[in-house]
Amino acid sequence: MDDLHSVRAVISDMDGVLWRGDTPLPGVAEFFGGLRRKRLPFVLATNNATATFAEVSRRLAALGLPLSQEEVLTSARAAASFLRHQLPPGASVLAVGEAGLTSALTHAGFHLVDRGDEAAAVVAGLDRSVTWGKLTEAALAIQRGAMFVATNMDPTFPSERGLVPGAGALIAVLETACGCHPIVIGKPEPHLFLEALEFLHAPAEATLVLGDRIETDIVGGQRAGMPTALLMTGVTNREILAASKVQPDWTFDDLHAAASALLG
Repeated sequence: MDDLHSVRAVISDMDGVLWRGDTPLPGVAEFFGGLRRKRLPFVLATNNATATFAEVSRRLAALGLPLSQEEVLTSARAAASFLRHQLPPGASVLAVGEAGLTSALTHAGFHLVDRGDEAAAVVAGLDRSVTWGKLTEAALAIQRGAMFVATNMDPTFPSERGLVPGAGALIAVLETACGCHPIVIGKPEPHLFLEALEFLHAPAEATLVLGDRIETDIVGGQRAGMPTALLMTGVTNREILAASKVQPDWTFDDLHAAASALLG
């Protein structure tokens, strides 16, 4: 796609696009308000699996962006949707994660367990209060044949102080202990993008992927056959971009610049 005006829908990241850590980034209301005025549907699709929809909704409302539940897609919600097609209703799942993951699994009808010998599946994401005991139960479950699913493999995520360990850093512990790799739901794998497209009802080639991370947002969008735009407000700087073999279709300094190009 050579023309941004051919875009019919948008899949946008959140961390590094809407905010960095707890700090809001400029242009959110302008950009997404402009999409609404132009009747361009969008989904906020994030590898973040820690926050519940209620928590995300409050943050977005504070930025002047009230959203429906369908317009927010976390890797936790996508993981729960994936498991609904793999396991019987009410199956037992051991979750290594925070409220965003446990609430998504519970809402999907799964029974959460703490012991590895009871789990049909282990779903792992970022867990900032994880214990050795929980990792042990997860590893034992995987070793005895439980399905191993990861919300995402992001090695880091941005904070005001810099890049801090992400879900991928934690999941690497389970990979090492079990000698196997998980089914990955989040970007750059296809599950999150395909789930978003179901809501958007738009063709992949006319759906713009907007994000701040080359190895997840841009690589994932390109694998899914979607045009991509990189924002320089998150983890990627000009030096990283110049050295990358993967290049986005467009690059913008911030959402103000993206709004001007897409909506102007």
